[in-house]
Amino acid sequence: MKERGSVTIEAILAITVIMLIILFGVAVGRITVAGAAVEAAARDAARQASIARTAAAAAREAKASAQESLAGHDVHCRAVAVTVDTKGFSRPVGTPADVSASVSCSVPLADVAFPGLPGSIERHATSLSPLDPYRTRGR
Repeated sequence: MKERGSVTIEAILAITVIMLIILFGVAVGRITVAGAAVEAAARDAARQASIARTAAAAAREAKASAQESLAGHDVHCRAVAVTVDTKGFSRPVGTPADVSASVSCSVPLADVAFPGLPGSIERHATSLSPLDPYRTRGR
């Protein structure tokens, strides 16, 4: 008769452990998906910048492309930063040059409510894309 309440306690402990495992899985999944989406956004941004005619257009199109890519992957960032290096546009036509795009996303984790997780985590990615050496470039 002394073991009568032990089943209830064991069930509560088991449910707690299962819930913690599920929450941990959700947090890891969100971080993994966000990391892949940020890498894809950086790739897309660099590609869009590399096909632009001018450095100003490259920066503008890269930022728009990164935002669109993150939205397409259903990743909601607290803050998104897109940096585009357009120094390659100043090189003379006929010489190899690259354009790079860096994307940073602050992934919110506060709603996961797993003990010890920060409120958000940063994901960063950088990608390079070559400029066509024989295409005219504007500054």
